[in-house]
Amino acid sequence: SSLFQTSGDKEKKTKKKSAKAEESDDSESEKEEKSKKKKGKGKKKKERAPSPEIEFDNLEKFVMEPAPQGTTVKCRVTRDQRGMDKSMYPLYFLHLDNEKKTFLLAGRKRKKSATSNYLISIDATDLSRGGDNFIGKLSNLMGTKFTVFDNALNPEKALPDMSNARQELAAIIYETNVLGMKGPRRMSVIIPGMDRDNERVPLRPRNSQDYDGLLIRHQNRRMENLIELHNKTPVWNEETASHVLNFNGRVTQASIKNFQIVHSKDDYIVMQFGRIADDIFTLDYKYPMCAVQAFAIALSSFDGKIACE
Repeated sequence: SSLFQTSGDKEKKTKKKSAKAEESDDSESEKEEKSKKKKGKGKKKKERAPSPEIEFDNLEKFVMEPAPQGTTVKCRVTRDQRGMDKSMYPLYFLHLDNEKKTFLLAGRKRKKSATSNYLISIDATDLSRGGDNFIGKLSNLMGTKFTVFDNALNPEKALPDMSNARQELAAIIYETNVLGMKGPRRMSVIIPGMDRDNERVPLRPRNSQDYDGLLIRHQNRRMENLIELHNKTPVWNEETASHVLNFNGRVTQASIKNFQIVHSKDDYIVMQFGRIADDIFTLDYKYPMCAVQAFAIALSSFDGKIACE
């Protein structure tokens, strides 16, 4: 976790810790589960314990908080493009990939917006900007760059002390690759860093022209309190004549849309997204990412400027 803290010099410890974490892909809670199982049932020793069940009381709080440390939050994105309207403006839903298929978020592209704008809601039936369930939005202001905001106020309408102004939760930058749209895409994801209490450092730019937003900071390499992530470069596979990534069985269909977002220090996978059917995708994320950030990054990859089915 110190990998993502933006203050303090814990670099040396970090590497050892993350190396250990890489070797054993069971989280602490999974290890506990295993030891419990061993005591109770002799026969099932070799069976791998399932991922710890993700439960929460408050949906709004859960989708904004970073994933619990040591846990991969496994989700599914479904796309609904039925009907005339939806072929242009599909609905997207995020559920936990568990037996209950717990609903987390819904998203759709706004229709009368000059720029690509996606609304994100905690209610599958209420995707309006003014509704109580609006929790964030993904905005594409220029080219292939996107910003993710929470649901607070535009800085121009906020209080002078900015306490109720919106926060920037992530920026996504797609680089057009040398091969045009044919080869794998390169993405950078910039998210606010974490403080010592493992909470997100708030970033509230004063206005859209302010030089304090994630995209401008990244462009000027002012990266204090920020975390820079990249997509893992797929490896060319001669047999299948395609670029491949190892999703450990979580993704079953080859697609240009499949990607893994990693921290450059040790290839720690913070998020992965990939197709398992025409309109079904898996989306897994880990600390320090939250569901709204991960879902918005996935939505950006569907956008017309980026998408290549």
